Formats: sequence, structure tokens, C-alpha cells
Amino acid sequence: MSGRLDSKVLVVTGGTQGMGLAFAQRAAKEGAHVVIGARDKDRGEEAAAQIRSAGSSALFVPTDVTVEEEMARLVGTAVSEFGRLDGAFNNAGGGPMASVRATESEDWHLSLALNLTSVFYGLKYELPAIIASGGGAIVNNASVSGVKGDGTQAAYNAAKHGVIGLTRSAAHDVARSGVRVNALVTGLIDTPLWQGVVNQAPEIAERYLSAQPTGRAGTSDEVAALTTFLLSDEATFISGASIAIDGALTA
Repeated sequence: MSGRLDSKVLVVTGGTQGMGLAFAQRAAKEGAHVVIGARDKDRGEEAAAQIRSAGSSALFVPTDVTVEEEMARLVGTAVSEFGRLDGAFNNAGGGPMASVRATESEDWHLSLALNLTSVFYGLKYELPAIIASGGGAIVNNASVSGVKGDGTQAAYNAAKHGVIGLTRSAAHDVARSGVRVNALVTGLIDTPLWQGVVNQAPEIAERYLSAQPTGRAGTSDEVAALTTFLLSDEATFISGASIAIDGALTA
């Protein structure tokens, strides 16, 4: 199999479902060696096995993205197994949602660890590995929450704003080192997380869906397509950008 990502070694966190899995499958089909990091070992092994059964290259490394040593191991495994690292999709995220007044301290720290600190850990180890490999690219999954407010998502909003700022800082830091760093401003995407909202809180789901200018949620495959482009050699002059894929929600 060959394509825009032919022979590139790529790490993806949260790669066992939703946007991360869609990207892992797309990148592998385009010729990449995909290294998936996530907590669920069974689901991770199954995702990697399915990619390999389709004739592509994939490896799963059990990873808690909130633990620095495990993120270091994920990157180290990619380099030791394939001899290099060309890029990464720092995608893992989620966590509790509540207003400032309703957010417990524990939930605040959990959300920042999962959505922001995990990206820092990724960049900390990915950047040196990619520079040593001759250059490449990183995509961080932020959110429309990183550019607009939502009274019900205090910690998540703060974390995703942080991801955008961290992306810009990293892009400037390595601009002359042959590494590009960009962020996705993802809107409402039809993932297992979204389906959970649809099933458990249909009135909230309807509120979010009714705010969509396009009248629909995006798909994980659409996010995967944009991420693939940004990690490819077709996007070599794009860095430090926060690129919306939100159906005109923030336009």
C-alpha cells in the first residue's frame, strides 16, 4: 500500500475509537507505520490487528497519556520498532464537563491532565524524535472549545485553549528544525463519545445539533482526511495554525 504517508512512522493517541481510530486506519492505508497509544489493551490490540489484517502496518502500545513515562515509552517504542518517527496525532481527550461553579477540583485537574498535559507530554518526546529523524509534523486535536466559550465546559474550555497556545509555542520553537506543529479546531464530530450524549441526554444533543450551520455532525473520516493532509509532505508551509473543521460553526 502506498500514498501520501508512504513509509512514514506515525504515533496516534486515543487511536482505538472515533477520530483516532479513523486516522490510524486512513494513515495505514496510505502507507504509514502506525503506532497506536491508548489505555484499553483489548481494544487497542484489536484495532492494530484489523489494520494488519488489511495488509497495512500497525502496532499497539498500552498508554495512559496522562503519565509522562508512558508517553515517553510510546514514542520510544515507535523509534525502536521502526527506526524513526515522522509525525504524530495527539488526539486523546475528553473528561468531565461542568460550569465553573459546578466543577470539582478533582475534575478540573483530571480534564487538564487528559486534554492539555497529555499534549505537552507528547510534544516533549515527539519533537526530539522527529528532529532526529530529519523532520516531520505533528497535529494536536483541540476543539471549537479552544476558540469560543461554553458555560458548561469550564475545564475542557481552558484545556483546549491551552492546546492551541501550546501548539503555537511549539511551532515557533521548532520552525527551523524541519518540524511543523498544527492544531485542529474540531467541531461536533460523530464519535462514540457523541453517541453517548445522544443516547443519555437527547435534549443536550439536540441543543448542540441545532447550533450546527450545516445541520449535521462531522464524521471521523473527515477529520482523518484533514489530519492526513497536515501530516503529509503536501502541507510543508503550514505550521502554528489552528485549522477549523467544524461545519462553519466558528466562521
